[in-house]
Amino acid sequence: MSGYRLVARAFGGPEVIAREPLVAAPVEPGKVRVRHTAIGVNFIDTYHRSGLYPLPLPAPLGVEAAGVVEAVGEGVDAIAAGQRVSYIAASPGSYASWADLAPDRLLPLPDAISDAIAAGATLKGLTAQTLIFGCAAIKPGQSALVHAAAGGVGRLLVQWLAAIGVRVIAHSGSPEKAAIARSLGAELSLDGGFDNLAAQVREATGGAGVDVVFDGVGAASWEGSLDSLRPRGLMISFGNASGPVPPFSPLDLTRRGSLFLTRPRVYDYIASKAELDAAAAALFAMIGDGKLAVEIGLTLPLAEAAEAHRALEARTTTGSVILIP
Repeated sequence: MSGYRLVARAFGGPEVIAREPLVAAPVEPGKVRVRHTAIGVNFIDTYHRSGLYPLPLPAPLGVEAAGVVEAVGEGVDAIAAGQRVSYIAASPGSYASWADLAPDRLLPLPDAISDAIAAGATLKGLTAQTLIFGCAAIKPGQSALVHAAAGGVGRLLVQWLAAIGVRVIAHSGSPEKAAIARSLGAELSLDGGFDNLAAQVREATGGAGVDVVFDGVGAASWEGSLDSLRPRGLMISFGNASGPVPPFSPLDLTRRGSLFLTRPRVYDYIASKAELDAAAAALFAMIGDGKLAVEIGLTLPLAEAAEAHRALEARTTTGSVILIP
């Protein structure tokens, strides 16, 4: 069996993505070979490619995929050949025809969830679950501002928060994307720049501000997010779509009313198998029950991953982006 993988030979734009051959060797003891049928594209992939999160070169790309167990190594009995699974990996490398992985990080897929949906929702959905329950511990009746609300993580946050009774104020980059967020359950859906965002949020909350901000945008939204929070509110900064947040002083949090700030990494919240399985069960139940609609906004062949990166960074996509080997 032969195939290929995509790597970044140097740090830079999408043009640095290159193809390398893969030749199958016997599966190592304790490992499982997953033949990929759909691969998720995420902003973290662009950070690995650009060097924002530097890796040794050539840098493998991709941390999420779905597929079929092709073979199991000696000593593996929890997973069988032929099972459909998805996964997120702490070490990149899912932009490939297959991957050899530890079985305890694989998630067996329910029949109701297709490979494409799983590839588009596993990392984003586990991120949403982590942000809502692990970080925010937000309760029904509280309020939240969600940035990039029509994007992959944003649209899952809006739906999940609305489903548990949180008042959602969404923010997107265009009226069209704002309409999508409104249709997903946002009580108020704003669009445009960030200069007037805090004033709009405060007007909508009677001057109080929101309890939590979910911010995956980064540099461009930073000040607007902080200024949208109530005293002792929580800022969850989980992405850098517009670039990394500039240096700041903790006194900035004090001056705004003793704010809390966290910069979470999803892997720290699903470090054990029990944590991973519980989070995945919650996610798959929400999808299976129809409470989370997962949109695949763009599907491309694996060989066109560079084009997927261009679309993601230009913020021209809605929902999830997937690659098909």
